Amino acid sequence: MNFSIIGISDKEDVFFSPDIIKVISGNKIFSGGKRHKQLVLNYLPKDYVWIDITIPLSKVFNEYKNHESICVFASGDPLFYGIANTIKRELPESEISVYPYFNSIQLLAHKLVMPYQDIRYVSLTGRPYSKLDESLINGENLIGVLTDKNKTPKTVAERLLYYGYSNYKIHVGENLGNKQEKISTYSLEEAKDIDFSKLNCLILEKIGDRHKYLGIPESEFHILEGRPKMLTKMPIRLLSLSLLNLNSKTVFWDIGFCTGSVSIEAKLQFPHLKIYSFEIRKESESIMENNCKKFGTPGIEYFIGDFLEQDIEDLEIPDAVFIGGHGGKLHNIVEKISNLLKTGGTLVFNSVSKDSKEKFISAITTNNMKLGNSINLKVDDNNPIDVLVAHKL
Repeated sequence: MNFSIIGISDKEDVFFSPDIIKVISGNKIFSGGKRHKQLVLNYLPKDYVWIDITIPLSKVFNEYKNHESICVFASGDPLFYGIANTIKRELPESEISVYPYFNSIQLLAHKLVMPYQDIRYVSLTGRPYSKLDESLINGENLIGVLTDKNKTPKTVAERLLYYGYSNYKIHVGENLGNKQEKISTYSLEEAKDIDFSKLNCLILEKIGDRHKYLGIPESEFHILEGRPKMLTKMPIRLLSLSLLNLNSKTVFWDIGFCTGSVSIEAKLQFPHLKIYSFEIRKESESIMENNCKKFGTPGIEYFIGDFLEQDIEDLEIPDAVFIGGHGGKLHNIVEKISNLLKTGGTLVFNSVSKDSKEKFISAITTNNMKLGNSINLKVDDNNPIDVLVAHKL
């Protein structure tokens, strides 16, 4: 199959170069959204056939397979979160030629006279907030964001303020390229109260630095009332995360999160991670939420209840796990983890006694895991801790 994919603007008087007009005139089968069809109708040959790009895309691609050559119209740059990427994925043997226009974030940057070579691009169009969260934690200076009907400039501003990222201002481009075009700059406080046009994109521009910890002091966390020792000490926390080798991991599970200190530290140091956290105490739910807000760690998913009874069928499989609490069910927890952990995955456990160390070693031995590093560490006047590492065989 041959695809010619042409990027267009949103202008009503679409202009094409002679080369693109030649491509159009050499085709009979065309495809795109309903809005694209209206914009290019005057350029189509009399005997054209049009395939609407609608959801589900599987029907569209089934129809594509009935033709040898198709000309597809797309908004902006078809390779920028666009249909060209989807065609490459779904029909990898196809020959593809792309004729791009500017993408919407480029157009907004042009209007703002803003150099955009350092923009970190993020799409929220039918996608979760994870890449935006990662960009915020990394402190990117410029973040270009594609929105959708649910993740709007208003909701983006609300999210940033909720997690303490007030160190950004927001540039919004509405209806770029057509007669209703509007370019505006707001504070996040202003943007959270505005209903913008449905067709928009935005650029977040950092206006100040937010303090980023490398090891959060225990005194900074919200904790369980009257239980200051129910918190993994900073040196132990950093050592545990180091031994998990999280830089090369993708999904991290924190079992027995209590205050959320390990999950939050992991998210700050390794913002690319998908983190699932589990805790049996109901009172830890608000503590985790307050700590996530305080330290600016959106995206941590946490679950309250007995880990052994949790429905985890829909969760992503971990390649790194930390056990911070086990409630006397260490062997059962290790067994459940061993059945889920990816081959080569890492498990870290902080043992506070000789008995718990022996039980952990016994549990991993009978569950297809191998003991790695074992480091004994004493912090201040606290009891020594054995930080134990196991690997899935």
